[in-house]
Amino acid sequence: MTLKHLWFAASLALTALLSQHAAAQTSPAPLPAVTTIAALDVPRYMGTWYEIAKFPNRFQAKCAANTRAQYLAQTDGSVQVLNSCTTAEGNPTKALGRAQQIGAANSPKLKVRFAPEWLSWLPLVWGDYWVIDLDADYQLAAVSDAKREYLWVLSRTPQLSPQAYEALLERLKGQHFDVQKLDRTPQATTQR
Repeated sequence: MTLKHLWFAASLALTALLSQHAAAQTSPAPLPAVTTIAALDVPRYMGTWYEIAKFPNRFQAKCAANTRAQYLAQTDGSVQVLNSCTTAEGNPTKALGRAQQIGAANSPKLKVRFAPEWLSWLPLVWGDYWVIDLDADYQLAAVSDAKREYLWVLSRTPQLSPQAYEALLERLKGQHFDVQKLDRTPQATTQR
């Protein structure tokens, strides 16, 4: 190897080392863990919740408006979940699922599945459902997961005051959620 080749190889190695160092200097620090509310009163949480906004996701791709979730406590301690929405063509669509609390009876962490019962033994059919924000009157909630991949803003009413929504967004920013990714969900003032 000639001196020219050695110089070229050394230059490449130094450039690669400097690039790695620069990348290490510019990579963002890891975010703190997602924080849930302290405790969830599951019976108070039951009933209908209207989706006010969400992070776009593949399993709601057909939903264009009027998205809502109905929660019904079951005798075995689980929760029946009935999600519904209206497609862009104006057709109603529904998905029936089941949720289970993780841990104590007041745990704000649940797991939910919409796959058939016979697949419930597979861990990959369950998703996180963590209540991360909830007002004292159980009228406004934010739900996410451990990785901040999903986010839903839910309300007991189809419409939410701009002040309540903006205050919630500020709290979500405090939890390092990119609230710019939220899509508002059109809700009819009367539900069928």
